[in-house]
Amino acid sequence: MGGASAKVLVVEDERHIAAGLKLNFELEGYDVHVAASGREASGLLVNAGPFDVIILDVMLPDMDGFALCRRLRDSGDFTPVLMLTARDATDDRVRGLEAGADDYITKPFELAELLARVRSMLRRQTWAQESQGEETSVLHFGQAKVDFERQEARVADEDVKLTRLEFDLLAYLSKNPGKVCSRAELQAEVWQLENYPNTRTVDNFILRLRKQFEPDPSNPRYFVSVRGSGYKFVPDPT
Repeated sequence: MGGASAKVLVVEDERHIAAGLKLNFELEGYDVHVAASGREASGLLVNAGPFDVIILDVMLPDMDGFALCRRLRDSGDFTPVLMLTARDATDDRVRGLEAGADDYITKPFELAELLARVRSMLRRQTWAQESQGEETSVLHFGQAKVDFERQEARVADEDVKLTRLEFDLLAYLSKNPGKVCSRAELQAEVWQLENYPNTRTVDNFILRLRKQFEPDPSNPRYFVSVRGSGYKFVPDPT
């Protein structure tokens, strides 16, 4: 998906930051819409959507970004979300990921890094679309069934809600069963961020998959850590 056709929604109440992001995204060729509150963003999502990427500030005047992101996911909207937060606390990062965000970046941020994250999200969408229709479009392991083309997942008789990035990560792991995948490899292949030093997001997403699919997330059978190397997906632990 090229920048010229991509629609970006920036939800940011600090005017100078919103204006700077709008200008720089437009220079990259994106179609940019800006909202200063959760209510305004909700209106744009209905009247100007769909969007390809949402840049979502945590601190908004009428609701926090976590609540807005969770509302999106609960409504079935899985547009990739990059959260902006002024705090670099682990709790905030975890809250954002648990609310359904695909990635996060802390303020103050480098513009080049933010633009790289957005380009990465758009490349992931293209990769996911190109991967549809392959033999691994439906994955079975344990009591789980994951349909990548329909973006649906179930464990036993319960529906499991996954973000697009969670589907992408699971799809990549399922194409490499039993292979030890380093954090750098996962970050490059799924997040499309090569040679990027911060790999904590990978760990957080593996924890999310364990929480969704493992009978005992503290003793994982399917998403296994390999000390000093990374992770491997074991669809049949026996």
